[in-house]
Amino acid sequence: MNAQDNNTQSSNLNTHQQSMAGIAALSAIGNIQQLKIQLNKGLDAGLTINEIKEALVQLYAYCGFPRSLNAINAFMEVLEERKAKGIKDEVGREASPITDSGDKYKVGKETLQKLTGREEKGPKTGANAFAPAIDVFLKEHLFADIFSRDVLNYRQREFVTISILAAMSGVEPQLQAHISMGLNTGITEGQITELSTIIKKEIGNEQAEILKNNLDKVLQNR
Repeated sequence: MNAQDNNTQSSNLNTHQQSMAGIAALSAIGNIQQLKIQLNKGLDAGLTINEIKEALVQLYAYCGFPRSLNAINAFMEVLEERKAKGIKDEVGREASPITDSGDKYKVGKETLQKLTGREEKGPKTGANAFAPAIDVFLKEHLFADIFSRDVLNYRQREFVTISILAAMSGVEPQLQAHISMGLNTGITEGQITELSTIIKKEIGNEQAEILKNNLDKVLQNR
């Protein structure tokens, strides 16, 4: 995924991004057989073990522990198979220790504001007001604990998230939110459009059309 940082102005996805999109999407729907194929392609393309591992861990925040754990177990099997064949894959760097012992809610709130480009003011509304615990979990865990890990940057994490949500049905509000956040981090309209072709190939035409339609809605509202 490091190559992603050198390709921010391109409307095309590089090989790392293409592989990560397939890995995230197939993990989200639990297609383990195809996931193993895509994991091999990702490693062959130069994704490190820790980059893929980080994406699979983040996966649970959007589609649950079962999908995440199944994908991680599949990844372990792929690595063992490759090791048995004499293939040595790059491990990559570990996440740096998080030394900030301050208010995690504040950290998560500030991270979310950076991603959305909007300051959060006034009383809580919607689901956050109805069930305040979900607001705390989102801020303290997802946007503080997970997004503070530096193996993947914000743009890479948003690309993984969009790929996950694009593969799933019934999550259009969240997909639109993360498309908007992804654009704010430097993901281009062209890259999301190309992502839809990967979703069409790996998941199906219906989900690809949903991604394109929601991209259009986000662009109309920006």
